[in-house]
Amino acid sequence: MIFPAALVLFASFGGVSAANADVATAQQSTLVDIRAANHTTYDRLVFEFRGPLPQERDVRFVSQIIEDGSGAPVPMIGDAVLQVRFFPAVGHDDAGNGTFGPLRRTFALPNLMQVNSAGDFEAVLRFGVSLAQAKPFRVSTLTNPSRLVIDIDTPAQTVPVQVFFIDNANQQRPRAVSRPVIPPATSRGALQRMFAGPTQQEAAGGLVFVDSGAGNFATVWITDQVARVQLTDDCDSRGSTTTIANEIMPTLKQFSTVDWVKILDPNGNTEEPEGRSDSIPFCLEP
Repeated sequence: MIFPAALVLFASFGGVSAANADVATAQQSTLVDIRAANHTTYDRLVFEFRGPLPQERDVRFVSQIIEDGSGAPVPMIGDAVLQVRFFPAVGHDDAGNGTFGPLRRTFALPNLMQVNSAGDFEAVLRFGVSLAQAKPFRVSTLTNPSRLVIDIDTPAQTVPVQVFFIDNANQQRPRAVSRPVIPPATSRGALQRMFAGPTQQEAAGGLVFVDSGAGNFATVWITDQVARVQLTDDCDSRGSTTTIANEIMPTLKQFSTVDWVKILDPNGNTEEPEGRSDSIPFCLEP
């Protein structure tokens, strides 16, 4: 996935040379907060630091986020991904405790879906930002306190849909929350939002995303009132009767075009592949 440079209306970039590396280290920046909110026509994402802003700030569209240190790909949800990189900066204190909160957080905003940490390694902080749609963005800085601000344009239109998660506070029953998605692909958008998981506030209220080992879905298609969803990665109920199927089925059946849902494993298999009926793969059986 490659995005044109024209989408970047303004980006702030800095640099630190080997000659002043010791000075940069002495003025180390510590990330203390990540937050986001919608401002009508754009979603604003803010990284707040204790101390000065990192000398290098790099924000760009990428096709994949790679974790620093391990080199492993970071799972991301959405149709576009921004990489945000800071140097020199840290996200932990001297005891190794994190200073900026959850490593992965979800937002119920028109475009901004998720921010995932991709590394806090050798004075480099890296994050992946999942978007519902590739749109122009602008980068600016603020002081007192030190902040990097990314304003990301929102889609031209979104519609609200329901996304279901498991409610641990209510006997593990599915409970709906609202999410904005881009029409006309509302079923796909709803599944993307489901795989992004609950927001911090929703999680604090007992909601969890039971993924049953499935990191994402490969595709969803609807024919003759039957929706078919193919999972990716692993697929394992772990012996539980509460699985990702309890979230996928009500999320898709809210749409007038769907009466039945067939969930396929990563190999495309499900127990009842034909006919008008619900179906799950064997890997989701208890």
